[in-house]
Amino acid sequence: MLTAALATVPTFVVVLIGILLNNSRLSDLRSYIDVRFSAIDQRFSDMEKVYEARTNLILGKIEDVDTRLSRLEGRFAR
Repeated sequence: MLTAALATVPTFVVVLIGILLNNSRLSDLRSYIDVRFSAIDQRFSDMEKVYEARTNLILGKIEDVDTRLSRLEGRFAR
């Protein structure tokens, strides 16, 4: 009985230590992935702001062209 206990306890301890080390490595991986996704989210937010500014600029130019065309149409409609 003592021989069986002496054979299984060290194996159990080694397996438990392996599980705990693996768990800590998974936690490190998760924190690394969280940081990377946060950086990617920030880049998407920045790009969204850039595209919104460009869209507003284009819409302003379209409104300017529309105003000019309206004036020309009014001039030729007389």
